[in-house]
Amino acid sequence: MNADDLSLLVESVTTAWRERDAEGRAVPPPSWWDLPPDARVAAFDAQAATRELERAHDSEGLSGTVRAVMERLAR
Repeated sequence: MNADDLSLLVESVTTAWRERDAEGRAVPPPSWWDLPPDARVAAFDAQAATRELERAHDSEGLSGTVRAVMERLAR
């Protein structure tokens, strides 16, 4: 796997949106399983950085993850 392919895989797992299984549990994106173990650490770091950017941009200081959890709790 070349560096561009790896970069695309890491980027594809950084969003806060997650598919749900039949029981409503969040499941990792399919591309997560294609990442080598060391790239999973890089993906985690990228996810954390993305959440911080979301919080900085949000008027209430909330990340997309927090908003998604709050929405599910409100149901």
